[in-house]
Amino acid sequence: MNPQPLRKEMSGDTYASPSWLLSVFEGWFDPCPLNDVPAFDGLKIPWKLRTYVNPPYSDPLPWVEKAIQESKKGNVVVMLLRADSSTRYFQRCQEEGEVLYFGRRIKFNGKTPYFASMLVIFR
Repeated sequence: MNPQPLRKEMSGDTYASPSWLLSVFEGWFDPCPLNDVPAFDGLKIPWKLRTYVNPPYSDPLPWVEKAIQESKKGNVVVMLLRADSSTRYFQRCQEEGEVLYFGRRIKFNGKTPYFASMLVIFR
């Protein structure tokens, strides 16, 4: 059940995953596809064995908590998140996941944001 493509555009606090990163996770389930009117609520459905999530940056904590729950069911969840050590979601990522930092700021649709990004693996 993956009715929408992985994030490919940018608007508001929603940053489309870079195409080079999407290619790494091709075929993975995306419970939070880039879509103004989602076909489903990714927080209320079961996730798949391999899940990639680029959640809305305004409120990633519920998505991080869901990723932790899903990983305890045996699913592997990889999240693209803003690297912000002042937040609760960052703390939860440090406690429960494997955090990988990029060597520089990654570009979204050719634009470099004001923040650094990280990948977090929950398994």
